[in-house]
Amino acid sequence: MLQNRKIIMDCDPGHDDAIALILAGAQSSPLNILAVTTVAGNQSVDKNTTNALNVLDIMNRGDIPVSVGADRPLIKKAAFAESIHGESGLDGPELPKVPNLKPTNQHGVNVIIEEVLNSNEPITLVATGPLTNVAMALIQEPKIAHNIEEIVIMGGGTFGNWTPTAEFNIWVDAEAAKKVFESGIPVVVFGLDVTHQLLADDAVIERFHQINNPISHFVVELLKFFKSTYKSQFDMDGGPIHDACTILYLLHPEIFTLQKTFIQIEHQSDLTYGTMSVDLHNTYKQEPNAYFATEVNVDLAWDIMEKALKSYE
Repeated sequence: MLQNRKIIMDCDPGHDDAIALILAGAQSSPLNILAVTTVAGNQSVDKNTTNALNVLDIMNRGDIPVSVGADRPLIKKAAFAESIHGESGLDGPELPKVPNLKPTNQHGVNVIIEEVLNSNEPITLVATGPLTNVAMALIQEPKIAHNIEEIVIMGGGTFGNWTPTAEFNIWVDAEAAKKVFESGIPVVVFGLDVTHQLLADDAVIERFHQINNPISHFVVELLKFFKSTYKSQFDMDGGPIHDACTILYLLHPEIFTLQKTFIQIEHQSDLTYGTMSVDLHNTYKQEPNAYFATEVNVDLAWDIMEKALKSYE
């Protein structure tokens, strides 16, 4: 387990983002969440911010500041995933439309820049939505690259879920993803290849239901809705807990198999925009710029999540 790592969570909650937040902020977690920044992705940035605030409120973690980030990609128009996450972006549980918590007055990009520049030790960026905020921070203040330990992302893969070849987070803002992968900062990638191994089916949902505390009940409602949309949209028997893989890695990197590889992002083709080219066989003979997750120990992953949910008792 990696102890006391400082992280910024850049997200677009989102059912799996919510579970990532719950894992990172659990009493059993050694992670120090400096800030949460929101981005347009699964829903509008305003709805995603509402969801982040509601999740932190349920966690009793009002001490974690939330800042609103980019409301659209760097170049193209915003696009949302209501077919997966619902009209609110977090359909399933009943949540207040007006959160009890409030966001800060700072823009999320400025928060990323200030936290990284002012930290006396390297910070890890955890990005579970489109990479717009991270790219904008790198563009506005390139010096932050020197104090970022790594960027841990959920996105991409060797196949797609939004187009035949592109995963949603990368497809939403491929230009931003390209900037991140060309930044020289170590990037750890949890794409569909590994996240589709971690499906919350009926057995997992019942297991978490048995924990019987408010957080576990909330997660169960999230997973039930997520399972239903993945069944209707992709005929899968459980919702992939995509974004939670980033936090599982930070807590227990040993449960993942990672391959060092060279990754490029396609951003010019209408046909393959947002495709992640993962050179697993070293075809291009290029210096690797990322670690790409290929396998996860599923049983241990659920054990870790169960422990985290129980810690909220």
